[in-house]
Amino acid sequence: MGTITNWKLSREDIRFIGTDLRRPECILAERDGTLWSADGRGGVMRIDPTGNQQLIAQKVDDHFDCRANMGRSLLEGTLPNGMAFARNGDILIANFGTDALEVMTRDGRSRTLCDSIDGLPMGKVNFVLRDSENRIWITVSTRVNPWSEAIRSSLADGYIAVLDEKGIRIVADGLAFANEIKLDAKEEYLYIAETCGKRISRQRVLPDGSLGSREVYGPSNLGTGLIDGFALDVDGNIWLTMIFADRLMVLTPDGESITVLDDGDPIAIERFEAEFATGRPVKFETLAECGGRLAPWMASVTFGGADLRTVYLGSLRGSSIPYFTSPIPGLPMVHW
Repeated sequence: MGTITNWKLSREDIRFIGTDLRRPECILAERDGTLWSADGRGGVMRIDPTGNQQLIAQKVDDHFDCRANMGRSLLEGTLPNGMAFARNGDILIANFGTDALEVMTRDGRSRTLCDSIDGLPMGKVNFVLRDSENRIWITVSTRVNPWSEAIRSSLADGYIAVLDEKGIRIVADGLAFANEIKLDAKEEYLYIAETCGKRISRQRVLPDGSLGSREVYGPSNLGTGLIDGFALDVDGNIWLTMIFADRLMVLTPDGESITVLDDGDPIAIERFEAEFATGRPVKFETLAECGGRLAPWMASVTFGGADLRTVYLGSLRGSSIPYFTSPIPGLPMVHW
């Protein structure tokens, strides 16, 4: 098995799969090489191992076109975001546009699982994760709409909910734009990307599905950009994306942070950081100027391939999926 400390990612090692994708923010990989990518047209894109692709959606929403109107595309309409496989193979979808947790069969039939909690609208439903006990974990980034108004350092109204046989309930609150969540190999800890906190935190998972006290894991500030998505490998490293700065980092168990890819625009990210530091919402125009060329607004990391060494990068503004080979296999997800 390789090590991460001395490993270098060369741009020449990066290849691409998928064409004309719309907002491929989250990617699910299966053992046979099939990929499922969230798609801004209101469904998912299935990409088979040969590269053939099929858009699967109950009703295609054609509003998404970043080249014509970035604001409308990224802030309005149905926006499938985080995804997970249900136990029966259906696709659980955290819909950032409809503010709901949805489930879609593989032939495109969709229904809403939940869109309210404690009698109130859920808010910006961002990510969904299923564990080995078939509990469904959901992050809600903010109750602010549009979500771009929540991109500020002075707000922490995100939360985590769990859905099980007892229903849905909030198990963690006061998070700084709760984003992706992942469990470690033994499902002892739930790791949380606090986007506007620029950090990863974690909480112990208790037997009843509640969470223990929160602690920061690794650096309290991960540097330029905002953490969006992440994935664990079998060595316990956390591979994470810093959106807007479009950096791919690896955080080791001993606390070392390594930038393995930097594809951002230095001038744009400097402007972003200055605005973010004020505590006021960062202007959408400032956000729009940020991003690189490989995976614009780099948002997620997925391990796939037969040996779980292929790393796929999701993005909010990309039209294809970059991928490369890791020296270390990823930690298998519950569906693997």
